[in-house]
Amino acid sequence: MPHQGSAPSLLSRLFNKVLIANRGEIACRIIETAQRLGITCVAIYSAADANARHVKMADEAFYLGPAPATESYLNSQRILDIAQQANVQAIHPGYGFLSENAAFAQACADQGFIFIGPSVDAITTMGSKSAAKVIMTAANVPLVPGYHGKAQDEPTLQQQSQDIGYPQLLKAVYGGGGKGMRIVYNAEEFSQALATTKHEAMASFGNDDMLIERYLTKTRHVEIQIFSDSHGNCIYLSQRDCSIQRRHQKVLEEAPAPALPQAIQVAMGETAVAAAQAINYQGAGTVEFLYDEQGQFYFMEMNTRLQVEHPVTEMITGLDLVEWQLYIANGAPLPLTQTQVKITGHAIEVRIYAEDTDKDFIPASGRIAFLNQPSASRHVRIDTGVVASDEISPYYDPMIAKLIVWDHTRDLAIVRLQTALANYKIAGIKTNIGFLTQLSHVPALQKAELNTDFLQTHAALLSVVPENINYALLFAALALQLQAKQSKSDTYTLDNAINNSIKDSNSPWAQTTGWRLNQLAINTIKLATAHNEQNKEQEQHQYSLDVTTLTQGYQIKLHSYANEPQEYQVHCELLGNELTAFIDGHRVQATVVVSALQVTIFYAGNTCLLFRKTAKQITPQPVMQNRTSTTNINTAVDTKITAPMNGVIVSVLCQPKQVVEAGEPLVVMEAMKMECNITAPTAGTITAVCYQDGDMVEDGAELIQLTPSPILDNKE
Repeated sequence: MPHQGSAPSLLSRLFNKVLIANRGEIACRIIETAQRLGITCVAIYSAADANARHVKMADEAFYLGPAPATESYLNSQRILDIAQQANVQAIHPGYGFLSENAAFAQACADQGFIFIGPSVDAITTMGSKSAAKVIMTAANVPLVPGYHGKAQDEPTLQQQSQDIGYPQLLKAVYGGGGKGMRIVYNAEEFSQALATTKHEAMASFGNDDMLIERYLTKTRHVEIQIFSDSHGNCIYLSQRDCSIQRRHQKVLEEAPAPALPQAIQVAMGETAVAAAQAINYQGAGTVEFLYDEQGQFYFMEMNTRLQVEHPVTEMITGLDLVEWQLYIANGAPLPLTQTQVKITGHAIEVRIYAEDTDKDFIPASGRIAFLNQPSASRHVRIDTGVVASDEISPYYDPMIAKLIVWDHTRDLAIVRLQTALANYKIAGIKTNIGFLTQLSHVPALQKAELNTDFLQTHAALLSVVPENINYALLFAALALQLQAKQSKSDTYTLDNAINNSIKDSNSPWAQTTGWRLNQLAINTIKLATAHNEQNKEQEQHQYSLDVTTLTQGYQIKLHSYANEPQEYQVHCELLGNELTAFIDGHRVQATVVVSALQVTIFYAGNTCLLFRKTAKQITPQPVMQNRTSTTNINTAVDTKITAPMNGVIVSVLCQPKQVVEAGEPLVVMEAMKMECNITAPTAGTITAVCYQDGDMVEDGAELIQLTPSPILDNKE
């Protein structure tokens, strides 16, 4: 069925072959639309992405270079060379990487390629937050009170800070994606916060200019999707609420923005159009606002690209925004006028990330051993760039997929979300699916009581341990027991082919149940949960399960760390990863994925990870920030300092025989655009440095050996 506003004939004039200068789910998303319209798609890939989904989907694909983004997806000259070699007419940058890079857009134009995005001038203007605010002021767009001037010396910034008042937000002028931002709560914090934020900005954006804004509390983040063409037309496509954020990065987005008065909706939309027209904008863009409790809204910034959350707008409008981008890049007028845009129902998007939610959402990397996605339908959409067995690389953003749901009302959409999350099963790597499931059940979310401090306000409701741990343990033990039985059966079959002395399958000597003469067949299975980093008093919990094989089924005695042993009578069947069990007459089903070291159980909408060891060393909790953050990681007081994640050593800040103080930075690590400092847990002397700059390390790898300084006894 054609999308609202489709006009494929508009694409025939200028290009029929496009290069997608991106990777992952957004590259796949663009390829799907372009190929539907008959456009040949060229993909690019790094060494880490040779077998990626977007590479396989494209009509052609070209190798870029090594895995690091600076040597591949940010190598603009290499991308342009490939575009020439592939003989494409246009380049779509997606989002991230080079999508808001004015120099790249200019280079595309210089070499005769259509850049599927706004003009170089628009990118340049809106790329500078301070310049954008000057233009918005002239266009009578309301701004958050603050300083956006050119003078950047510290005395000027200090004085402006005091004039604005606290709390306030320091922001990199050329920042984005939550990077180069810091809240300042009082004057005493300003100097240190300024130095740190300027350092972050220079490292991430090559420019450390700052602006200062009053930090508004209890506000909502509401954004407007706009589209403009080269014929002077500009419209807005409803609103999106993106208030639920962590470290200034969006977690859940929905459209339309709930509980927003009609008058505010119209005013925001018209203001967004005025902002776009003030810079002669063309293409897809997003104007972001803060909306306070008094009903006032303020311009924050304009993103000159497609947003990660654009699918929720597509779900409520029936439009394909990538298709519209292609039309406008061809010089065609907008397919619809403002009055022709129809809004139907409600859509919600959550981002499925590879991250460890028990360790302050530290990025995770590794292989996806098992993947079961909810079925796609008119109610459920999944945008993803990965498939089962793919490796989640530490080099790029840790997003696995975007899960988008739609229904006629917001309440029904939330139910759709909960159901889809319950059916989204990933094993082999830690994800935030459990966290998102808990988030979807928070009453304040269901009541649309939203603000940008939502996750901090409701943190207690988002760290609840699932109540069905006993069933998860039983499922794990049963899967291990049945798999061991199958493995032994295979071994006996092989032995029988060699030695025919055992021919009677009913003989006790041929049984694979653990049978022993005059004894019950008992197999003891030991499992442990991971340490919960959000609850410092909760240690790793260890369990022992005695599985007794009966004539039919099993008897299981569960020995818990806290309770008296409990016994269960169980009959079960395991087909692949699907386990059906009758536990004391209660029929239940679960998906169980077994690996060498762990067992992942998906049951009743929850995911439980158990380790096949009686103990597991848990790396101390890292507090992650955006790339170039200087937030420290306090490691355990021990002579061995280990890596808290898979990642790359950005810099080693110490050397053997160096004397260090407690809290002194020793190593900077990076994974998936996130960076953290690892600090000395105590004063001492460095005795060994195990890695150097640029090395890849695994979670738990020993980085530094430190001999603590002797503790002096001050007793007389």
